[in-house]
Amino acid sequence: MSVSQTTFHSALLDASQPIPDGLLDAEAQPAGRRFSVYRNNVAVSLTEAMHQAFPVIARLLGAQNMDGLSGIFLRQHPPTSPLMMLYGDEFPTFLEGMEQLSHLGYLPDVARLELALRHAYHAADSQSIDPDALSIPPEDLMRARLTLAPAAQVLRSDWPVHAIWLFNTEKNAPKPQAGAQDVLITRPEYDPAPHSLPPGGAAWILRVQDGQTIGEAFETTVAETPEFDLGTTLALLLQGGAITSVTIERLDT
Repeated sequence: MSVSQTTFHSALLDASQPIPDGLLDAEAQPAGRRFSVYRNNVAVSLTEAMHQAFPVIARLLGAQNMDGLSGIFLRQHPPTSPLMMLYGDEFPTFLEGMEQLSHLGYLPDVARLELALRHAYHAADSQSIDPDALSIPPEDLMRARLTLAPAAQVLRSDWPVHAIWLFNTEKNAPKPQAGAQDVLITRPEYDPAPHSLPPGGAAWILRVQDGQTIGEAFETTVAETPEFDLGTTLALLLQGGAITSVTIERLDT
C-alpha cells in the first residue's frame, strides 16, 4: 500500500497524527521509530529557524513560549519552499490571530520589522549614488526622481517598534515609550539596519518609491505633516546607501 504525499506531509508536520500505514524504510520495513525521529528533526529544525528569524519575538515571549508558538505555526503554515529564508512570512498575520496574545498588540509589527530586516538582507545588491549627486540647485532637486535600493524597506506602525527592537537588541538602550513609529531599513554594507524616521518621513519615501519627484512628494507630505523634515529623511537614505539613481526632469521649453 502506498502513502499519498498529502498524508505523509500532514503526519510529518503534526506529531499528534499517527505514522502513516504502509510507510516503509530503506529496508522495506515499517518506518515506525525512524519516521518519528525524522519528524522530530524536522520540527526542531523549523523551530530553530523561527528563533533565528524572529529573535526579538523569542526574547519578548521567552524561549519555551516561542517553541510552542512555532509548533502551532508549523501546523497552520507548513513550509512551501526548501529555502529557509522564506519560512515565516505569514508569522506577523499569524500573531494577529492569536487571541491569547492580544494583550501584546505590538508583537505583529515587531515581527514585521524582523521580517523586513530579513528581506533586506536577502535583497539584490545595488550600487548607491555619490552623495554629491544631490548637491544641485534647489529647483533641480525638487524636480528629481529617485530610485531606491531593493534592500530599502519602510515599515509604519502604531507602536514604538524601533524602540522595542532596540531595547531588546542593544545594551543600555532606552526603555520604549508609548507612541507610533515609522522605520526605514537600509543595508549600507552587508547587514541591514533599522532607523526611526521623523514625522512624515515614511509617507514621503513611499511616494518617492511610487515615482513622484522629490518636490511632488514633499508638497503632499508637508500638507499632511507640516513639521516634515526633508533634509533629515534624505540624509538617512544617503547614509544608508539607499539611493541608487537620480533623474532630473527636463523643463518643457
